[in-house]
Order: sequence, then C-alpha cells, then structure tokens
Amino acid sequence: MTIAPPPPWGLLAELTHACPLHCGYCSNPLELTRRSRELTAEHWVNVFRQAAELGVLQTHLSGGEPLLRKDLEAIVTGAEESGIYTQLVTSGSGLTADRLRSLTGAGLRSVQLSVQHADPAASDRIAGSRAFAAKEAAAALVTDAGLPLGVNAVLHRHNLDAVDGLVELALRWGADRIELANTQFYGWGLLNREALMPGRDQLARAVESVNRWRDQLDGSLEIVWVAPDYFDGVAKPCMGGWGAVSLTVTPDGTALPCPAAATLPGLDPVNIKDHPLRWIWEESKAFNLYRGTDWMPSPCRSCERRDQDFGGCRCQAFALTGDATRTDPACSLSPDHTALTALTHSAPGELTDLVPRRPTTGPRPASHA
Repeated sequence: MTIAPPPPWGLLAELTHACPLHCGYCSNPLELTRRSRELTAEHWVNVFRQAAELGVLQTHLSGGEPLLRKDLEAIVTGAEESGIYTQLVTSGSGLTADRLRSLTGAGLRSVQLSVQHADPAASDRIAGSRAFAAKEAAAALVTDAGLPLGVNAVLHRHNLDAVDGLVELALRWGADRIELANTQFYGWGLLNREALMPGRDQLARAVESVNRWRDQLDGSLEIVWVAPDYFDGVAKPCMGGWGAVSLTVTPDGTALPCPAAATLPGLDPVNIKDHPLRWIWEESKAFNLYRGTDWMPSPCRSCERRDQDFGGCRCQAFALTGDATRTDPACSLSPDHTALTALTHSAPGELTDLVPRRPTTGPRPASHA
C-alpha cells in the first residue's frame, strides 16, 4: 500500500507573470504566461479552499507583480476565509494607501518588499525601471498600517558589495526581517548567469558583513542569508525536499513541486483546473518523480546525507548537466562538481549589463554548464 506523503504547509501562488520591473536575475520562466491565460479569482479561491483542506497554512501571493491583479482583494479574501495566512510579495509599484487599506480589510497579514540595491540609482538600473521611490513609499505605508514588513534583496555581482547599505536600508524602513538571497540560476537568472556571477572575494566580504550585522543587532532585525549554491560545495534540499513541504501554482494553474520545475523533461505537470489539489500532491507523476530517495543514482544512493539534502536541486542538476537525475553539481561529491567550480573559480570579467526580463519569449539558456 502506498503511504501518502505528509501534507504541505506552504503554497507559492504565482498570480501573474506581468511586472513593471525588468530584473535580469528573475527566476520566472523565459516563456511568461500571458494575462489572458491567468486563473480567475474564483479559481484561486477554490485553490485556497483545497489547499487548506490539504494542510497548507500560509501562502505567498507572488508574481510577477501581484498588485497588477485588479481582483487581488477577492483573492486575499479567499485565502483568509480558508484560514490561510497571506503574505504579499511585491515590488511596491502601484501600492497606495487606499489599495493597502482594501487589502488589509480583505485579510492581508504581511508584506515582503523587494529591493535591488541600497542606492536608488543602482536599484533602478538593476530593476530596469524607476521603482526605488515607490518601494520607499510602500515600506512607509506598510509600517504605518502596522503590518509586518520583510525586505528581500536578491544578491549577485551587481549588488553584493551593498550588503551593509541594504541592512541599513531595512532598519531605516522599519523592517522586521531582511532576506539576503543569493541568486538562484533559473529562468532569466540562468540566462544572465555570466553577468550575475560574483567573485569569491566579493562573496567573502558579503558574508563578513552579514556576520558583523548579526552580532551588532543581536536579533532586533532578522537577517536571513540564503547561501549561493555554486560556491560552498554542499547541496541544499530542493524546496525542503521534492514534494515535501510546499507546492507552487503558476499563473495558468499548473501545479509544480518548485517554481522552476516546469523546465524539467518528463515531468508532465497537471493543472488545478483538471485535477483536485490533493490528488496532484499525493498521486501525480510530477510530485512523485523525485520524492524521497528511491529514485537516486550513485553517489547519492549511498550517501549519509541523502535524507537531508535529497540529492540537491533537480532543476539545477538539469540546468548544469542536462540530466535531472544526476547529483546536484553543487555537491562536492558530484562527478560534475568540477564543471561548476570552473565557473566560480574563474576571475570575473568586465562587469556587463543584464539581459532585461521582458514579457516576450527570450532566448533559451543552455541546459548544461
């Protein structure tokens, strides 16, 4: 008899791929979902009802830019009525006092605000849009409303030297938490990998800054450091384990074990309009293909860490080797690790511009290192 997996606790609800920003590190797929194919608010209300019945406790309302959804209040209400904690993941563009008031009235519980750099001009340059002033205004609106505020900065070669400024900015904006997340090379981030890849000295300086701030602030601001997979030789569990703790629903309703999984061959993901969410979580091929450890090849199969890192990230293994079943090359035990270290040990070339994220289909990144 097949044993059902433990229920998920988190849901990433990608409400739209539309976005006023053009960040070259974005992990959204190169083929962005058109607005005409997005789930309706009624669909999302049904998703949240099923998710709550499955065991989901919280959802990140993300995108793209979720504020572009005119029916966002109805979506938030659907999650709230299902008993799911909501966090809005936003660039801040388009957030007004009236909009925030209507969203909190609908049940919004917290806000995570993205920022690209501590310097306004540099932030706007990375975002490909004059957005910094809107972010600053949005931060003030959120804290004035009494909502918890998190700041998220995706780190890469163009802003890793600004860690001190980013922490100072989070303090100035009244944030409760700052997430310093080194770029994950999926989607547009993979396309721009060469331009985004930092040097090891630059990364070491950033780590020193993080440790210094943690000691200095002593927990008064939560500082989350998401280590870069390519550099430390230790594979990280994919989303806490494939199909283990969370799931993603894309703008058109495709259900995935992680946001980047749509790139994997043979996954055959299904849509929430066609199958119940419980069946997708427990029975579908996409969620069971790399679940647990039985699928693992060597050296993962005999590794003492196999129940901790689950072989690392399947999407990263595919991006770097063309084979999603191989050990994540981020692991020092992987037979493909030297190909990855060649990328991180090479001296960075001249700082180059990023290919901006656009709403049209861009060139596809290579499926190997």
